[in-house]
Amino acid sequence: MPATNQLNTELETSKKIPVNDLSTGMYVLSVVTKKKGVSIKSEGYILKQANITQLKNSNVTHVVIDPSRTKKKEIKKAEQSSESKVEEKKDTGPTPSLDNEMKKASKLYNNAKTLQKKILHDITKGKVIDTEAVQESTNAIVDSIFRNQDALSCMSRLRIKDDYLVEHSLNVSILMTIFCKHLNIDRATMEVLALGAFLHDIGKVHIPDKVLNKPGRFTDAEYEVMKEHVNFGIKVLKETPNIPEIVMKVVSEHHERIDGKGYPNQLSSEKISQYGRMIAIVDSYDAMTAERVYKAGMHPIRAFKILISESPTSYDAELVEKFIQCLGIYPVGTLVQLASGKIGLISQLNKSKPLQPFVRVFYNARMNQAIAMEELDLSKPKYNDHIEECIKPEEFNLNLMKFFKSAFVTGP
Repeated sequence: MPATNQLNTELETSKKIPVNDLSTGMYVLSVVTKKKGVSIKSEGYILKQANITQLKNSNVTHVVIDPSRTKKKEIKKAEQSSESKVEEKKDTGPTPSLDNEMKKASKLYNNAKTLQKKILHDITKGKVIDTEAVQESTNAIVDSIFRNQDALSCMSRLRIKDDYLVEHSLNVSILMTIFCKHLNIDRATMEVLALGAFLHDIGKVHIPDKVLNKPGRFTDAEYEVMKEHVNFGIKVLKETPNIPEIVMKVVSEHHERIDGKGYPNQLSSEKISQYGRMIAIVDSYDAMTAERVYKAGMHPIRAFKILISESPTSYDAELVEKFIQCLGIYPVGTLVQLASGKIGLISQLNKSKPLQPFVRVFYNARMNQAIAMEELDLSKPKYNDHIEECIKPEEFNLNLMKFFKSAFVTGP
């Protein structure tokens, strides 16, 4: 059929509908978006719900479909087949070991840090964010977390004091993805939330260093300056093509609080999206546990207690509880001392016995010397040991980064 005749036939049979009315099995000819510059490969069948979510996240408001080409039965079979294959894959393939995934995660983490630095530099020069590169990086984070979330979780616990802004944004993206996975949020939305978390603090590049890195409490005037980072971030994203609406929500709501005392819009409980409530918890937790040049990071347990004490006034109490369940009382990567005097990193959670996780020990505090590396499952009676406290590496003059690389990245 000549191209002109085919086009006329499509125009005669096509129908424009809101994206909310789209369902699996429909054949999409084209899309209508809120913003200019949004490029989507739109023609084809909607095979699964995730395709619809992806369109919504890409600012699509309406779609043009060809009703005559709808194939509900075939699509349903395809979905069932796809789901069956996913389950099959889950059942047949073992989860990669922490050591195997750590090698990939370490490279991924360092590449993401380099990208974050480039983004911040580009923003100061007035350049547009390379969203394709960022999405590729955050999608890789999601992939790693689905393979073995403990690897990137561990990476997020290792801090370089001078890299706070870069590492904080990356760590929030990692923690947000782990949180999404725990809440069973669909993959397409999870990828968008990982992107939003990665970009949530980009507005801080426009905050003067003397305010951004001030060691003490802000004056009222300085606090007003600091709060502007949210509006700066929103402005940058509005000028960036292909930014999903959910990303805008994550950036604009990460400092809003349940009691309406957050900023920049003083949104109260019912006006804050679930994603805004989630990012508020994740952002606050990572900020509290971060090592800064002028401030030591607090232990995860203390940060959890603060989140609980400030719920439900500042944070969603139910989500705080789920976040703690998600990370575990002793998150992977936490440095602990056992009753025996052995020191090591939490290497794996124990969901049924959260107080008895796996610990990879490498030092004995009583003997003040390194010991043969060993992974202990504290739930096993043969070890007859338990966690006494969380510690800081400087308390024993430990080179934690050196140990980490030898224990996880280069292999024991």
